[in-house]
Amino acid sequence: MVTAYQAEEEALGKAYDSRLMRRLLRYVRPHRVRVVLAVAVLLVVSLLELVGPWLTKVVLDQAIPQKDLQLLGMLALAYLGSLLLDFIFEYIQTIITTWLGQRIMFDLRREIFAHLQRQSLRYFDRNPVGRLMTRVTNDVEVLNDLFSSGIVTVFGDVFTLLFIIGIMLYMDWKLALAAFVVMPFVALVAFLFRAFVRDAYRDIRVRLARINAFMQERLTGVAVVQLFGREEATSLRFRDINRDYLDAHLRSITYYALFFPLIELLTAVALALIIYYGGLRMIAGDVTVGVVAAFLMYSRRFFRPIQDLSEKYNMLQGAMASSERIFKLLDSPIEVGEPEAPVSLPEPGRGEIEFRNVWFAYQNKDDGEPDWVLRDVSFTARPGERIAIVGHTGAGKTSLVNLLMRFYEPQRGEILFDGVPIDRVATAALRARIGLVLQDIFLFSRDVKYNIRLGNDDISDARIREAAERIGAAPYIERLARGYDDPVGERGTSLSVGERQLLAFARALAFDPLVLVLDEATSSVDSQLETQIEHAANTLLHGRTSLVIAHRLSTVQTADRILVLHHGELREHGTHQELLARGGLYARLYELQFARNAPTGTTG
Repeated sequence: MVTAYQAEEEALGKAYDSRLMRRLLRYVRPHRVRVVLAVAVLLVVSLLELVGPWLTKVVLDQAIPQKDLQLLGMLALAYLGSLLLDFIFEYIQTIITTWLGQRIMFDLRREIFAHLQRQSLRYFDRNPVGRLMTRVTNDVEVLNDLFSSGIVTVFGDVFTLLFIIGIMLYMDWKLALAAFVVMPFVALVAFLFRAFVRDAYRDIRVRLARINAFMQERLTGVAVVQLFGREEATSLRFRDINRDYLDAHLRSITYYALFFPLIELLTAVALALIIYYGGLRMIAGDVTVGVVAAFLMYSRRFFRPIQDLSEKYNMLQGAMASSERIFKLLDSPIEVGEPEAPVSLPEPGRGEIEFRNVWFAYQNKDDGEPDWVLRDVSFTARPGERIAIVGHTGAGKTSLVNLLMRFYEPQRGEILFDGVPIDRVATAALRARIGLVLQDIFLFSRDVKYNIRLGNDDISDARIREAAERIGAAPYIERLARGYDDPVGERGTSLSVGERQLLAFARALAFDPLVLVLDEATSSVDSQLETQIEHAANTLLHGRTSLVIAHRLSTVQTADRILVLHHGELREHGTHQELLARGGLYARLYELQFARNAPTGTTG
């Protein structure tokens, strides 16, 4: 079964799409001076292609018959000079076109990455990271080939063909027509080659997509493969997919192996016609030996651009498919956009958070109605207040955090920060006032120091150490081989779960947020680390508004207020003792977690 993702990867589209090409040329426009220079250089190179055969004609028709050694020497030097100039201009052309391709790749990657960073989490829910990586790497690389050795160099091939046709007709139009007799056959071979290679190119892309999908899935789940002893079966399946990929490439190679010899054969036929017809006319005295020799050299050079243009067809086809996928990404709307006229938050901030009748759904149900995750949720977290949010899995706790951080937008209602609706505040300004510690900690493959300051030069080394010490992370950091300069490995694999969470806590505190949000921040640590984090939090959360989301009710008993969510609705709120006395949802949750394991005669 082919997924929508695979279908998109396999699609080739048109060989040329004027709409896409106009958008691509927009990236060329800032570098138009270099493009014009590259075309001018190619024009010179194409003209230099005419020099050698023409000088050969003069040598054979004038210098040798007249035994003019001076003329012969001058023509030899001119020929050597033309070769030297050709080398220089070819070098300049290669530098310019390669620079152009690399610069356009740079601009495209920067634009794609900037666009992706502005997208909401909903976008990444729908689009796999591997797919987006392909856009930034593979598809942009295909466009590099188009600009560095495609669009501009096509001008060189066309110039060369036109100049050679022109000079051959100028020298002897009858002999030129004899040489061009094979052109219909060349066109037929090129047409068939283009059709067969198109299919081969499609097959290669299909099988490459399958290899990438298979490897990504199996390497991501390698632990499961090894646990159940499926290494051999997985290797056999990969061998089959890899064999299909090899066969597709071999078919492509076969077409190329047939095309180029056929072009060479037709070139040889053209040369034979020139020799035969030119020889007859030489015997009749209608043409000189120099003209025939020049025609032989021009004919050999004439068919080389035809081969190049046939290859560039496939390059153009791949570039159109890649550009269509890139522009589809760039045209994807920003679901959580910046306000047109951002409103500044009050200075100094108070840290008050208010949810007013908030309704939110990640997606719609089959009947088109929203599948509500939050339903008419309203509450206020006053400045400096510690609010705990509890509920069963799927109750909507994390969704509250996602909305507060503007990772998503609510369908109804509004959220205010210090009395200002957050959709009217610049996202960066809002998030700068909120510190977030998640259960699943993401660390970058840099050193400890970087993972605390995240490249923010405003956070000094002293501030990093202070945050680590106050949260209790300093002892284990200082035990590392290089201390704060020690790399943590990819996703922090060199650290334990508890150490990663302490590091994330230190990161949040180093940024000194006005509001601190803990989303299951202690659910994966042992009791000792949990006690350590709670001790640090009790000290550091003083004066800060905090939202604490937790499954363990032991971590929320000291909260100023506890909010109980159930199926997206705010069912209860109050202190720990008030909620226990009420005997509602919270009391049942508490009983489930503590009463079963409590010693006889205790209630926890």
